[in-house]
Amino acid sequence: MWDERFEESVRRFLPYLPADEELVADAPLRDFGLDSLATVDLLSVLEDAYDVRFYDEALSLATFETPETLWKTLSRIRTEA
Repeated sequence: MWDERFEESVRRFLPYLPADEELVADAPLRDFGLDSLATVDLLSVLEDAYDVRFYDEALSLATFETPETLWKTLSRIRTEA
């Protein structure tokens, strides 16, 4: 699963996810408030936190669909760096 830094970063952009509710792997991020502007901000936060860059193939709606898809993409990018 993902690390604490990732969860903290993602949770910051999910205003409809209660603080006491678990962030599950298949949670639809848009349903919890991740809109297009928040997606850009989250992307920037993750790039800074993990010292990586998301390139074209990773910049899709599918990447930001669930925490699991986002974490898998981030993990792949980190191993390629």
